[in-house]
Amino acid sequence: MNASDSEEDSYDERTALVPSESPALPSYKPPENLNHPVDPSTKRVKSGVSRRGGAAPVDGGSDQEVDVDEEELTLKYGAKHVIMLFIPVTVCMLVVVATIKSVSFYSEKTNQTLIYTPFTENTASVGRRLLNSVLNTIVMISVIVVMTIFLVVLYKYRCYKFIHGWLILSSLMLLFWLSSMYLSEVFKTYNLAVDYPTVVVIIWNFGAVGMICIHWKGPLQLQQAYLILISALMALVFIKFLPEWSAWLILGAISIYDLVAVLSPKGPLRMLVETAQERNEPIFPALIYSSAMMWTVGMASPPDAQRSGQETDEEAEQSSRGAEPENPQAQRFPEDDLEEDRGVKLGLGDFIFYSVLVGKAAAMGGDWNTTLACFVAILIGLCLTLLLLAIFKKALPALPISITFGLVFYFSTDFLVQPFMDNLVAHQFYI
Repeated sequence: MNASDSEEDSYDERTALVPSESPALPSYKPPENLNHPVDPSTKRVKSGVSRRGGAAPVDGGSDQEVDVDEEELTLKYGAKHVIMLFIPVTVCMLVVVATIKSVSFYSEKTNQTLIYTPFTENTASVGRRLLNSVLNTIVMISVIVVMTIFLVVLYKYRCYKFIHGWLILSSLMLLFWLSSMYLSEVFKTYNLAVDYPTVVVIIWNFGAVGMICIHWKGPLQLQQAYLILISALMALVFIKFLPEWSAWLILGAISIYDLVAVLSPKGPLRMLVETAQERNEPIFPALIYSSAMMWTVGMASPPDAQRSGQETDEEAEQSSRGAEPENPQAQRFPEDDLEEDRGVKLGLGDFIFYSVLVGKAAAMGGDWNTTLACFVAILIGLCLTLLLLAIFKKALPALPISITFGLVFYFSTDFLVQPFMDNLVAHQFYI
């Protein structure tokens, strides 16, 4: 009796469920607000690729389609951000080379040295000069290692106010002191007479706007321009005050340190990146150049985002329908998070040492062949680094490949190609 009743009940349930099975698997469809159609030209794929680069579980789609979407996303995203990083690196190096070629102050040799390079190279003995350059390199790398570890410890124990104060003081020095020194040398070079009140107004406006854009909020292009200028100013200081042999040894040593600090399990830079990823926090904008937004305060509302050119697809539909979130300042859109995470980031130290290499080649060699060889070598190394980044999908050091190529191209061009070209010109041979 009970068995027959259960069979009848199951039959009734099955016949009652037949009409509901006619659509194509409705229970496996995600909700409408999560399955919004996305244009393939955009770089946001909600199903198929997570922000760590792994495949997310997809319901109702084949693995082949997921692989195709992931491949297209990697290619488009990689090609776009390769160009978006080539432009700022190129601009930074061009600013440094143009300054070296036009303002003689930064290319003249001086007896003044930085506190990080206390040993002089003005000795007649080659062995003594080499020893002093090695000691200068050890001191410089030791300072960099200690300060990096100190920063990581502060970040690990959430000493954010101390870090912000440290970065603000550094930015103040760069934007006001170094920029005023640079501006005065430019005025002297071109024999321009400018009164002090005008210089004070210029420096004040330049520094104040830079502090707002870097440490608070401002247009993305303006923030990127200030980061490039800061890197160029710091590179010019290193080019001016670093001794000749010490500069080349420091470039080689810093690339090796960058390799160890990023790839070793207990490397300080790797620990910093992993800690930021675990906390889902962006690294401080004063240390990182990003091809995407890096504002750490509230995101803009859809109308503001539309005016700034950073509007997403869903925000465009909301503003076209007149819809707006109830609390736009507090709401953070998933697409904005994804776009911010997908922005390729490059440390300002990479900009500085790229520019130091090219600037030293321009200041010491004085030949455009050597300068252009180092310029092209750094861009090739950066392209290979970004290619490896697309393959491994994790933080990689940006200095080793580019600096190695730059050093090889510099010495090979300076000692092999340039004498060969001089002999061709002296003997009136043309190729």
